[in-house]
Amino acid sequence: MTATLMDGRALAAQLLRHTAQRAAQFHARQGRWPCLATVLVGDDPASHTYVRMKLNRCREVGIESRRINLDAATTTDQLVRTLRELSADDGVNGILLQHPVPAHVDERAAFDAIDPTKDVDGVTNASFASMALASRVSVRARRAGSCGYSRPTRWCCAAGVPW
Repeated sequence: MTATLMDGRALAAQLLRHTAQRAAQFHARQGRWPCLATVLVGDDPASHTYVRMKLNRCREVGIESRRINLDAATTTDQLVRTLRELSADDGVNGILLQHPVPAHVDERAAFDAIDPTKDVDGVTNASFASMALASRVSVRARRAGSCGYSRPTRWCCAAGVPW
């Protein structure tokens, strides 16, 4: 078997073009742009940078972004409530909980408050099980595809776009 050298820049550009096309198709079908909600708890500078980069990438490909910043003193219950509200919001297609969260927050409980069909990072127990069993989380996730990767998700890994 011969190894193939991949051109990462070219591959990324191709994925971003494809993602922008899919976002436009979503807009044509739904009458709105897909939306990624990012939730950031606390003041970790690296986390703020990562979320900012993700939101910039969303803007580049036509994805609406909703950034939710929560105080470092946010409790597990408050974070879980926020994530459940986003999960129930039909205007939100994907949710990214930036981690690490502050030490006093139960990160596992927070992750599992995310609807698996909106789990961008594949961090819920249901998403882990789905990946391990190579199954789909739901009919909605099955329709969404996986961006050509083996991970069943409704989001394109390159920019977080649903399809």
